Amino acid sequence: MGSIYGDWLKEQRETAALTQQQLADMAIMTRSHIAHIEAGRRVPSKEDARRLDRALGTGNVLSSFLPRDEAAIADYFEAVRLLEQQAVMIREFALSFIPGILQTERYARAVLSAAFPPVSEEERDRRVVTRLERTKILNDPVTPVVWALLDEAALRRPVGGEDVMAEQIMYIVRLTEAGRIRVHVMPSAVGVHPLMESMLTLMWFEDQPPLAYSEALRTGKLHDSPSVVHELQSRYDLALGDSLPVKESIALLRATAKDYGHYD
Repeated sequence: MGSIYGDWLKEQRETAALTQQQLADMAIMTRSHIAHIEAGRRVPSKEDARRLDRALGTGNVLSSFLPRDEAAIADYFEAVRLLEQQAVMIREFALSFIPGILQTERYARAVLSAAFPPVSEEERDRRVVTRLERTKILNDPVTPVVWALLDEAALRRPVGGEDVMAEQIMYIVRLTEAGRIRVHVMPSAVGVHPLMESMLTLMWFEDQPPLAYSEALRTGKLHDSPSVVHELQSRYDLALGDSLPVKESIALLRATAKDYGHYD
């Protein structure tokens, strides 16, 4: 998402001699939400844009010129990465790969090595570093609260080889047993479930509306429409109901790591 929209909003706010807090109060929003829109990290919902137009007396400009929803993952993911750092709760669903914030270095390198078209070794190293920077949100022992729902397919696909997979799976086991994350596995035997279409990240914040991010082949989409976010949260809850409890999930993770050659 570019910053032209946010820059224009800021210009109109300052022309009206309003602080971010004053505009937030008039538009029934939070100050931090206004700040993120102005900085280009968030796209307001249509209702937010309408309220901003009314508060600023800008007709329907902010409503009419909302940034397009259709965007490639490269365009959206910088905003998602920043939002991960602000979230107080994150719930991940992994369909094919382990979620980025839970990846080990060797697993991340194997995933990123499969890029097409191919990239240089230098570029691959840069992407690995960026991926590992995201994992640092787990350095805080409490926030964000992280739940990971893993499709069994993501565990059975030997990304990087058996040794890499064993290491990756046991890393998740250790995080779970230490109480830092909560993990559930969706068994393949369940068959069709509500999240089969793509991976999904749900994020909650201290003083902002929740968001959702979905990703498929070469595309990613950040959702801030309350109705869409609620639907995706409901899908996650339904899928969670079909998944294994934490204790059984850890047992399956350990058994899978053993299949890959890991022994305690």
